[in-house]
Amino acid sequence: MRHLTFACLFLTLLSGPLFAVTYPDRMDRYLNDYADVLTPAQEQTIREKLVELMAERDVEFTVLTINSMFTYGHGGQIEPYATDLFNAWGIGDAARNDGLLMLISIEDRLMRIEVGSGYGLSLNDPMKTIIDRDITPKFKTGLFFEGIDAGVSEVIQEVTGTWPGEFQVSGSEKIYNASRRWFDELGAWIYALLVPVIGVFTMLLRRWQRNRPRRCPHDGSKMERMEEEWDDKFLQPGQITEEKLKSVDYDVWQCMRCDHQTIEAYKGWFSRYSACRSCGNKTVESDTTVLEYATTSSTGLKRIDYSCLHCKDHWSLRKTIPRKSSSSSSSGGSSGGSSSGGGASGSW
Repeated sequence: MRHLTFACLFLTLLSGPLFAVTYPDRMDRYLNDYADVLTPAQEQTIREKLVELMAERDVEFTVLTINSMFTYGHGGQIEPYATDLFNAWGIGDAARNDGLLMLISIEDRLMRIEVGSGYGLSLNDPMKTIIDRDITPKFKTGLFFEGIDAGVSEVIQEVTGTWPGEFQVSGSEKIYNASRRWFDELGAWIYALLVPVIGVFTMLLRRWQRNRPRRCPHDGSKMERMEEEWDDKFLQPGQITEEKLKSVDYDVWQCMRCDHQTIEAYKGWFSRYSACRSCGNKTVESDTTVLEYATTSSTGLKRIDYSCLHCKDHWSLRKTIPRKSSSSSSSGGSSGGSSSGGGASGSW
């Protein structure tokens, strides 16, 4: 029995390091998008709000996206992991404990806003409201930037009483901006109600336009639309390729008296193909390859390869990826804050 006990203890000690919980490196003080759900431009938009909050109110707010907590050895709920991560990174001022962390685990479909212990329980309900109202509904449709951006703005307003971009504006400007936001929100509801109606109306209008009778411009006779299987002989090769790719659909109308043909083009609703620089047809597809990832000390580089599926033209463009913020958790400002588990969580 004693030997069995020692064997179990040995196995426990041996297996411990294999399942040790770890935390991602904090490469950037404000935003670490390790799940790669944001473009460089979107990262910059969010980071500017977080930098402004630090500059104006000395409050440190960090946003982190990861693929999954399991990658870092954690297989449980997000709450303890977020609290331990917050404390490991030391977010916020050590004396005030006023830091903020937004943690998003994409594959787990979980997120949490962790707050410093200096807030007590005062932010738990407001953070839950922000998550359920402004963030996870957008995440459910894959709009990660929209959810994160809206959540960051709402958290900043809740904590400071001021919206991002308004720390230095006058009272009258704040009133004007508040009115504009109210109308924007009202407009969003109206837009959501009208979009289906507009979509149906647009489809019906387009169908009417395509089916309405045509008259020959030469003799005024009624024209007939050719069937799809017969109209290819009147189209150019590039136009036939466009139809195959569904980037453009063509109708051919023919006069039965003088054989005059009229060709009308209708662009595809959601085509991913663009126009070719050589033949002009909407038959170009593109593929992006990151050549050099951006770091805190240098910009990155990506190559976009274009290929025309009609004329077979190929070309490439290189674009610079903006440099990541050079600030980090150890760079100046307040650091060393802790959390006692306050905040709120959500799922989508």
